[in-house]
Amino acid sequence: MTQTKAVATGLRETSRPAGDWTAGGGLLWTAVVAGLYTIVQLVFVVPGSGLGWDETVYTSQVSRAASDTAFFSAPRARGITFLIAPVTSLTSSIDVLRVYLALLSGAGLFLALWVWRRLLPASVLALAGALFAGLWITVYYGPQVMPNLWVALGCLCAVGLFLRAARDRTDRTALVGLGVAVAFVALMRPTDAFWLSAPLALIALGVRRWRRWALLAALAAGGAVGCAEWIIEAYVSYGGLFTRLARASEIQGHLGWNLVFGDHMRSLDGRLLCRPCDVRWRRPATAIWWFALPLLTLGGVLVAARLRRLPLVLVPTLVGLSMAAQYLLLIGYAAPRFLLPVYALLALPTALFLTWLVRTARPRGPVVVLLVAAAVAHLWVQGSVVGDRAERSRVDRGKFDRIAAEFARQGVTPPCVVSGTEAIRVAFRIGCASRQTGGHDGSITPSELVAVASEKPVAFVVAGQDGPPAYARDWRVERIPDLPGLRNCRVYLSPSVRAVPGAVGRGLSAHHGRPVNSPFGDGR
Repeated sequence: MTQTKAVATGLRETSRPAGDWTAGGGLLWTAVVAGLYTIVQLVFVVPGSGLGWDETVYTSQVSRAASDTAFFSAPRARGITFLIAPVTSLTSSIDVLRVYLALLSGAGLFLALWVWRRLLPASVLALAGALFAGLWITVYYGPQVMPNLWVALGCLCAVGLFLRAARDRTDRTALVGLGVAVAFVALMRPTDAFWLSAPLALIALGVRRWRRWALLAALAAGGAVGCAEWIIEAYVSYGGLFTRLARASEIQGHLGWNLVFGDHMRSLDGRLLCRPCDVRWRRPATAIWWFALPLLTLGGVLVAARLRRLPLVLVPTLVGLSMAAQYLLLIGYAAPRFLLPVYALLALPTALFLTWLVRTARPRGPVVVLLVAAAVAHLWVQGSVVGDRAERSRVDRGKFDRIAAEFARQGVTPPCVVSGTEAIRVAFRIGCASRQTGGHDGSITPSELVAVASEKPVAFVVAGQDGPPAYARDWRVERIPDLPGLRNCRVYLSPSVRAVPGAVGRGLSAHHGRPVNSPFGDGR
């Protein structure tokens, strides 16, 4: 509580300069950083990339190309679907969607930093933007249909607007903007909005009364508006709010005490999901910056204290630590995108420390050379990871294109249903509905699926040593191209699938699973 009072006391000060601190200034370099961030996405990530599994779930909710929406599990929120709806309602092109998100994320980065123009020097803002945009995670997820980057930008906006509203009672735009930013985060991920608002609410309790209630009202109103759709959907589709929360916890491995620092560290090697994370750490260099980040953040806080501007840096640091707590301590697996809000907020104290170091170092030359060399090495490593990820996405898209062609050759055309391995992505690609009889995405019973199979084409996909369920054992089985990361892929086709002349007999024997003149080799 003492720390909260100290922060609140600092917030009561006006924004007069202290020492060599000059807030504001031109934002040309910040715009340049945002522009380069967009260009890098358009050149290295967007071309030829395909939709991931989670992306397909989100996109199917609003896409004109989807014959039916994929199952929307309890932890998910619809904010990202609202964001992409203007494009997906007009075109089914993945490339257009990617370009739209790349442009929007670049503009979002600039806006999030622009909010801070009255609080931090322009040089600090430009460097903070470069540090955040220079991470492979930030670049890769810029054009992705995923909510985490947008949560990060929303948090950056919310904290900056909170500080502005707390320091200047005439800045009513900041107060309204604070509510909007919190609502935006809540719409994207309701739980993240809680971890954003909780530390801000505690800090608000220590400021002057008129500011205190205005800030708390903005936080509460923003959270309520942003979470309203998620809560209503909980009662309409999931049996109530607490039932949805319990189911969300179950899907995420039951929330509880989990120390996953090592998992997040290894995931920086380019893994989009580390669950479980018993994997070899191939490139330790990818996590060097991760170990340096706490030290650089601490340096920024100390510099801000020396310049008598501690709250402007300590508040985003505290909120960043709050956002990190749920993912480092409570969820038993790792995905590098989870910590994007943390990296966005901690980029501010890090940038302050580095700019101060360059200005005050004596002799300055060797320090500048060392920092430039470290930056070049860091960007080289990050670039290699994002390049690998983008290439994998392009390869995966090609695999699904071949699978779609084979399904059409076998007679699986809309209206149809796909179940089994990778059902969501396969179904979306060929215009079918996806249905699972169990697991986190269970949305139909086996008997219901059999009933559907008597009316329309149903395909059940298996891979490796897996076999079909009992109801599909007598269905026609055909070899299909390998799915991403899987081998020996087959599809069991219901009797309602009308065989295309020349297609039958070129896959597998229906009863023995034996290759018969397969055009895809033996799957090894």
